[in-house]
Amino acid sequence: MSMIQTLNAYPALLVGIVFVFGLLLGSFFNVVIYRLPLMLHLEWWQSARDFCEEAWGKVPAPLDQPPESLPAPPFNLAKPNSRCPHCGHAIQWYENIPIASWLWLRGKCRACRVPISARYPLIELATGLLSAFVAWKMGFGWPLAFALILTWSLICLTMIDFDYKLLPDQITLPLLWLGLLINVQGMFVPLDEAVIGAAAGYLSLWSIYWLFKLATGKEGMGYGDFKLLGALGAWMGWKVLVVIILLSSLVGSIIGVSMILILGRDKQIPIAFGPYLAIAGWIAFFWGEALMGMLFRF
Repeated sequence: MSMIQTLNAYPALLVGIVFVFGLLLGSFFNVVIYRLPLMLHLEWWQSARDFCEEAWGKVPAPLDQPPESLPAPPFNLAKPNSRCPHCGHAIQWYENIPIASWLWLRGKCRACRVPISARYPLIELATGLLSAFVAWKMGFGWPLAFALILTWSLICLTMIDFDYKLLPDQITLPLLWLGLLINVQGMFVPLDEAVIGAAAGYLSLWSIYWLFKLATGKEGMGYGDFKLLGALGAWMGWKVLVVIILLSSLVGSIIGVSMILILGRDKQIPIAFGPYLAIAGWIAFFWGEALMGMLFRF
């Protein structure tokens, strides 16, 4: 029996393999979530530095060195090797096993014993569990592979936007184009619905942004939100966009008001909308039709 036949015959084996693979990728996603925004900030600093040098023949003092908040180049997803931010201890491979290493080290650096945030194993566990659910829901095949790519992308976007209020084009734009390409043959929705969904997703939030800005003089959201909703529309078609917008707005409003009333958060501090779009989009990917039916009945 071939591997493909085995995975088709034993769904539990498929779910287990995808769960373990998800844990491993979750460890890598922790690196992406932390480093990608810093890489972009370094790129923007370098672009500003190059512009000043070309335009004026010199670089002003604030731009001659990277800001203290940014790491010194070279800095990317591969370099430098992972280290403890407190003592600089180089993390060995056996200290980087998803979840197990954190439990073995009791949530502390092996060298300096400074606590390591529980967020890292939680992201690994969430990635593993969500990946396993997708495998259980979709079964073996190409739709599973692409559904996993969507899930993993939304995990990274959620956490990056939560941390930095940033939705990188390096993730949102490939996600949008991939959604259109896989629907050329109607994998999830017909191509015409995917194209209209991409355009309507982007333009709907773009219109809201400008109406809000003209009315208040303030920016209510970022361009990354437009691109993310456009990507979700490319994957799922235009019909679920209303569900995604309503669901993300509802969850965002509840959490935002709760943070103000319970945690005393300053209401002037902006709240990232991307995580709510990502969560609502992932829910709509699997239960969009049921949610639309409930909405129309309501």
